[in-house]
Amino acid sequence: MAEPDPVAGRSLAAGRVRTTRPLTLDELPLRDDLRGQVPYGAPQLDVPVLLNTNENPHPPSAGLVDAMGKAAALAATEANRYPDRQAEALRADLAYYLTSDAGFGLRTDQVWAANGSNEVLQQLCQAFGGPGRVALGFEPSYSMHRLIAMATATGWVGEPREADFTLAPAAVAQAIRRHRPSLVFLTSPNNPTGTALPTEVVTAACAAVGETGTGMVVVDEAYAEFRRAGVPSALTLLPAAPRLVVTRTMSKAFALAGARVGYLAAQPAVIDALQLVRLPYHLSTFTQAVARTALAHADELLGTVEAVKVQRDRIVTELTGLGCAVAPSDANFVLFGRFPDQRGVWQALLDAGVLVRDVGLPGWLRVTAGLPGEIDAFLAATRVLLADPAMTPIPL
Repeated sequence: MAEPDPVAGRSLAAGRVRTTRPLTLDELPLRDDLRGQVPYGAPQLDVPVLLNTNENPHPPSAGLVDAMGKAAALAATEANRYPDRQAEALRADLAYYLTSDAGFGLRTDQVWAANGSNEVLQQLCQAFGGPGRVALGFEPSYSMHRLIAMATATGWVGEPREADFTLAPAAVAQAIRRHRPSLVFLTSPNNPTGTALPTEVVTAACAAVGETGTGMVVVDEAYAEFRRAGVPSALTLLPAAPRLVVTRTMSKAFALAGARVGYLAAQPAVIDALQLVRLPYHLSTFTQAVARTALAHADELLGTVEAVKVQRDRIVTELTGLGCAVAPSDANFVLFGRFPDQRGVWQALLDAGVLVRDVGLPGWLRVTAGLPGEIDAFLAATRVLLADPAMTPIPL
C-alpha cells in the first residue's frame, strides 16, 4: 500500500517514487461558501500612468529613507528575539498622533495596531462575528468588508446607499434595527465614492446598536487625512460611544503602503477582545520600528497630503467641466462617470497608457490623485476619448 510522501504531487509505492496528477482547486476540500470566489486585487499592468490603486504617489524623502534604514538596522540587532507582543511603544505613538483629530488625549490602551487595516478588520470579525452572526454594510463600499466577513464565516447584509452615495441617519438606524448585526461597517471617506459621513450618521448607528444591544459600529477612516476642511472624524465621538471603533491605516497619508500598518481606536475593552484572537507576535519588530520612525516624521509625510488634495480637487474641477458626473471626494481619489459603457472608457484610457479602476459600479470609474504629470496625462486622454459621442457621459 502506498504511503504518503511529504512532497506534494508524489507518492511512494514499492520503494519507487511515482508522480501523481496535481490536484485542482475544485478537488480540494474548500469551504462551500468560498467556491467560485476570486481573490481581491486591482489589475497591475505595465503602463506609463498607474492611477488604479489609492497609494500616495510621493515616495519618502532621502532623509526619511535613511532614518527608516537605521531604525530597521537597530531592530535587526534583536532579530533573534520575538517582537513586543503588545506593540506598546507604537500604540503610544499612534495615540499621540490621533489626539489632534480626536480633540482629546487618547491613551495607549485605547489603540491597537496590526498588519494593515485589513488585519484590524479581520480581527474585529474574528472577535465579534463568526458563524450565526451578521455584519452589515452600505454599498457600494469597500469590498473587503464583505470579503473579510465571508472569510471569517460571518454573514453579510448589504444595504444600498442613496443615489448620490450618501447615507441618511434614519435609514442606517432602521437597517440596524431590522438586521440586528454584530458588526456595522461605515466608511468615511467611503471607497470607492469618496463620500464622507456626517457625524449624525455615526451617532444614529451607535444609538441603534445601543438599543438592540447586538453589535459594534466600525467606522473605516482609511482616507481620513485627505478629508476637506470642516469634515470631522468619528474619533470625536469615542468618549460618548462605547460600541464605536474607528480604524485607520498608515498606507495612504503616510505613504507607507509597503510596510502594512493599520490601527484602531476604541474602548480598552475592545482591545482586550482583539487580543483574544490576534496571532502571537503578529506585528514584527521591523514593522514596529519603521512605523514609529514614520510617525516621528509625521509633519514631513503629511505635507504630501496637501499636494495630493490639490490634484484631487483639480480632477474634480476638470472632469466636471468636461461634462462628467463627479462624486464629491474627501479621499485621495475621485469617482467619475455616468458613462453608457464604463468598461469601454476604461479600455480607451488603458490604450492611451493610463490605468484607472473599474470598481464594477455600472457607469462609473475611479481615478487616484497621482503626481501632477500623471494627472496631466489622465486629463489629456480623457478629453480625447470624450470627443467620441459613444463615450459621452449621460447627462444628470
